[in-house]
Amino acid sequence: MEEFGFKPETCRWLIGGLDWPLKPIDFVPRKHPANVKVTDVASGKDLGAMLDAGEIDALISADPPKCMLEHSPRVRRLFPDYVKVERDYYKRTGIFPIMHTVVMRRELLKEHPGVAEAVYKGFCDAKKAAEDRYRFGLIFNNMDTMFPWFSQLFEEDISVLGEDWWPYGIRANRKTLESVLRYHAEQGITDRHFNIEDVFVPELLVS
Repeated sequence: MEEFGFKPETCRWLIGGLDWPLKPIDFVPRKHPANVKVTDVASGKDLGAMLDAGEIDALISADPPKCMLEHSPRVRRLFPDYVKVERDYYKRTGIFPIMHTVVMRRELLKEHPGVAEAVYKGFCDAKKAAEDRYRFGLIFNNMDTMFPWFSQLFEEDISVLGEDWWPYGIRANRKTLESVLRYHAEQGITDRHFNIEDVFVPELLVS
């Protein structure tokens, strides 16, 4: 919406499996404005095959569909030079899109004070272990990855994203989080504009 003026209500949205049929997801409410059409794909259909067959015009997915991995001549990325586009977006906005979050039940937090901080620290420690492995690997050109020019990519990413290239916590991600919450309100996914303080436990607001 902000980059190209796209409006969610200008197309239909289909939800389904990437390269295999997926039963409709009914355990999570799918809120959306009345003027945005959202449906499940037909039984036995999958989005990757539909894209390759021309039954849908575009596909949003965290993973590439089979037709892309097999280099179908009928399918291509929306942005062929996507790495350059994504790096430019980060440089201009300071936003590194967040894909996953960790949630807990309120009852668990009440029963076990401090559990949120302990889980957060565990994730931070795990991330540091991975980072340390990559940094140590630079000594040996990261040969254990068996991936050419991996060390160069590692250094390029740090030059763009900084030493903490995948930051955890509220402070480092505040702009991204605020943007996500604003997008949710603007696109009718939430019924009001939530603040960061509304969705994160108080003990982690200073993280």
